Amino acid sequence: MQATIRRQTMEPSATLLLYCQDRKGLVFVIARFLLQHGGNILHADQHQDAELGLFFIRIQWSLTGFDLDQQGFARVFAPLATGYGFTWRVFMEQKRPAVALFVSRYQHCLVDLLYRHQIGELPCELALIISNHEDALGLAKFYNVPFSHTPVNATDKAAAESEQVRLLKEHRVELIVLARYMQILSPDLVSRYPRRIINVHHSFLPAFVGAKPYHAAFARGVKLIGATSHYVTQVLDEGPIIEQDVTRISHRDRVEDLIAKGRDLERVVLSRAVRWHLEQRILCYGNKTVVFD
Repeated sequence: MQATIRRQTMEPSATLLLYCQDRKGLVFVIARFLLQHGGNILHADQHQDAELGLFFIRIQWSLTGFDLDQQGFARVFAPLATGYGFTWRVFMEQKRPAVALFVSRYQHCLVDLLYRHQIGELPCELALIISNHEDALGLAKFYNVPFSHTPVNATDKAAAESEQVRLLKEHRVELIVLARYMQILSPDLVSRYPRRIINVHHSFLPAFVGAKPYHAAFARGVKLIGATSHYVTQVLDEGPIIEQDVTRISHRDRVEDLIAKGRDLERVVLSRAVRWHLEQRILCYGNKTVVFD
């Protein structure tokens, strides 16, 4: 069963994401806590995983009249969370997170993200663009986003990544988006940003992993191709999936046609994933995600 309560608002708000073992009265418990501290619920969405017996919820409430700040909420809510076994996180600060875009030579996803940010679809600050090539420098200048060229030497990738880590720290980056960045990140870098690196893979995972999925799909003679956005983990192309989409192809399509059709899918699934992450709509559990309305 899914229940959704939505009210449109532009006022300052907070968001709580949590999951726990399902039991009666959980919505009441959470809503009562918010009411006791002056919270007015603006949007609520819940989900139950019947097989695992888990309950998931995302609640957004107005900060007008709410008597707890971020630290106060954590302190007061903690005993309740412990008693009910909540795995939770809350977002009350209204600052826009700093985002770094990583790209190689293919720029279609980068162009899409830059445009969507310009028109206000992505609530973040674009801190910088990092690339192992200089092809995107013109785009960065056009959109007035700092650009850093960090060439990757196959015999010393650690040096490039060390510079990237320095840049990420300098710009206080909170989210990394791999907009067709054709390099494998080291386990060390991935561990620094758990569930905060989003990748787009030009395939409908778990099918056709690796560097040339369209060629593999063409060789297999599939009738559908897809694209997948997912969080990056230390296991290549196996992180929690956020969004996927597909398009139909036929025997008349060549590899070049698959690549061209796939670009549209890649843009869409990556931008959706980034926006949902920034809007605090994604809750990870195990190697799966719940994406709330």
